[in-house]
Amino acid sequence: MNELDQKINTHFPGLVVRKDLVKTVKGNAIVPSYVLEYLLGQYCATSDDATIQTGIETVKEILRKHYVHRNEAGLVRSNIKEKGRYKVIDKIAVALNEKSDVYEAGFANLGIKKVLVDSGTVKAHPRLLVSGVWCIADIEYEFTEEKNASPWILSSLKPIQLSRFDFDGYVEARKQFTLDEWIDLLIQSIGFNPEMFGKRSKLTQVIRLIPFCERNYNLIELGPKGTGKSHIYSEFSPHGILISGGEVTVPKLFVNNASGKIGLVGYWDVVAFDEFAGKQKRVDKTLVDIMKNYMANKSFSRGVETIGAEASMAFVGNTQHTVPYMLKHFDLFCELPEKFYDSAFIDRIHFYIPGWEVDILRGEMFAGGYGFVVDYLAEILRAMRNHDYSDRYKGYFSLSSDISTRDRDGINKTFSGLMKILFPQGGASKNDIEELLRFSIEGRKRVKDQVMRIDTTYPPVRFRYLDTSGQEKRVTTLEEEEYPQYYHKGIAEGGDTEELYGPNELADCSVAVEELLANAEPLAKEQHLTFQENQRGISFDALFGPYLRGAGKITVTDPYIRLFYQIRNLMEFLETVVKYKSREEEVAVHLVTTEDEFKGVQQQENFEKIKESCSTVGISFSWGFNSSGTIHARHIITDHGWKIILDRGLDIFQHYEMNDVFTFANRLQQYRPCKAFEVTYVRNIETN
Repeated sequence: MNELDQKINTHFPGLVVRKDLVKTVKGNAIVPSYVLEYLLGQYCATSDDATIQTGIETVKEILRKHYVHRNEAGLVRSNIKEKGRYKVIDKIAVALNEKSDVYEAGFANLGIKKVLVDSGTVKAHPRLLVSGVWCIADIEYEFTEEKNASPWILSSLKPIQLSRFDFDGYVEARKQFTLDEWIDLLIQSIGFNPEMFGKRSKLTQVIRLIPFCERNYNLIELGPKGTGKSHIYSEFSPHGILISGGEVTVPKLFVNNASGKIGLVGYWDVVAFDEFAGKQKRVDKTLVDIMKNYMANKSFSRGVETIGAEASMAFVGNTQHTVPYMLKHFDLFCELPEKFYDSAFIDRIHFYIPGWEVDILRGEMFAGGYGFVVDYLAEILRAMRNHDYSDRYKGYFSLSSDISTRDRDGINKTFSGLMKILFPQGGASKNDIEELLRFSIEGRKRVKDQVMRIDTTYPPVRFRYLDTSGQEKRVTTLEEEEYPQYYHKGIAEGGDTEELYGPNELADCSVAVEELLANAEPLAKEQHLTFQENQRGISFDALFGPYLRGAGKITVTDPYIRLFYQIRNLMEFLETVVKYKSREEEVAVHLVTTEDEFKGVQQQENFEKIKESCSTVGISFSWGFNSSGTIHARHIITDHGWKIILDRGLDIFQHYEMNDVFTFANRLQQYRPCKAFEVTYVRNIETN
């Protein structure tokens, strides 16, 4: 275990589990992760390897004996008959038989119906009445001559979820972790390896949890296939349900006026719509109208009666086009079905997760460390639905008066959710609060900016906030920074873009950055550039090329050229040097770095290979290790007068699949998301 895993086990004993165990025990059992982790939490919530191995075998045996596979349902029914009583793990749904005035259960995999259930069980677990719940149940068989009687008897039923938890203990234990440690614990709990994600990407994953802890929260995520958009809603919590967007009806979602039966929003904390995108999907206009009213007012009508509900709504779907294509030709909601492509519906969404920023899932992205048993975290999040943290920024910041009530509500609900998840104990610093506030504003701004493109009757909104000194700060979306020439196109048609940003502010992100992202040839000039995490379109050619042209000697100082991916970054830098030097000229490149403590021999062997390769293209490559072993500066100096100061050195790109030669992120740097970094170009007087 690493240091964080040890800390997790120390402060949450018995409540965490090693996340790679789920795959180990799952086999061919088609059950949600929370079901498996419920069992693992009973037998494997420890850091002791021997106990874990014993627990794994126990869980496997329980699944082998009691999980009902559909193709073995006949054998299980026979076992129940022969033994008289048998324990099963299955998804159970209950319905009221009005003719007999009894509740009857149906077992999805076991294939039996009309199993009598007492009223007390239904009252204790009302979600049994809607779509079914995974349970551990004892079934008995007793044949009777009575014509309409079922031989199946439900002896006991226990939904697979935590029976109790200590919320105060959870909050107290949170105080023992730094913010970064806590975020990593949450990411591991979701099932991902935090080392594969940057801070912004981690916050994006955390946003997916907000519907579970915030009442009536409306979230949408549109992006490429394979990014895990629906995983949270289908696998993570017994309090959420994932349904196909094409299978939704008014009776199923809200109320059946004929029977008076309340739909999904009355029983679940989160109702998620999978495969929500698709222009050709047929949608009931009445459903859209009721959804708009519910999303705005937290209520819906049943005849003359108005009913309130607390379910949050999440909409996830796939996009077919790239972001610049959508911004240039349509908008970021262009994939929605026609009936949902409605400015009034879209305006009720609190946050738009930019799914194109989320990496397609790869094997190394899944967690191997410890995280919460997801059922425990699900109960904690559910308990926090009773709290409101939306005012926690008001001691430091205030939203601009230009921001409308609906926009303000979206921002506040997102901020409240983030604070509940990350700072349940309070104590957030001003910088932490500002970061979460900006992120909350950005997600709502992404919605509103697109609404203004779709419907030009919406008034312009300037998304800003003020600190206690009265200084006003502007918030932009990442795609606005990347594609300003397309992003503001539709908004400007409905009104003067300068009305939103002022006459000079459209150039705030720097003309030089726009030149880089447009793959233009930037001028070599003194300047300072800032790049956001997950920004794309950046390459060493654009960053360094013009400043390296004509240099005879280049010195690179970077302490972290040790691991394979870091040495690959160096090789790609040298490729840029080759592209920008004349073929008839030679360039000397010297690297100053530190020797790897454990793999110094391999490090030097790699440098020797680079040196040999460089000699064939007119580059004299050399390197030296800093004798003190510590280098703080990271910069590039040329002999013709330029110094390029890099706060991250050459390590500016997020993790990508280096072994897959069929991905463009592997072949072309501009298709990789970057880390947050800054670069400063200054005239180096010493070399002039």
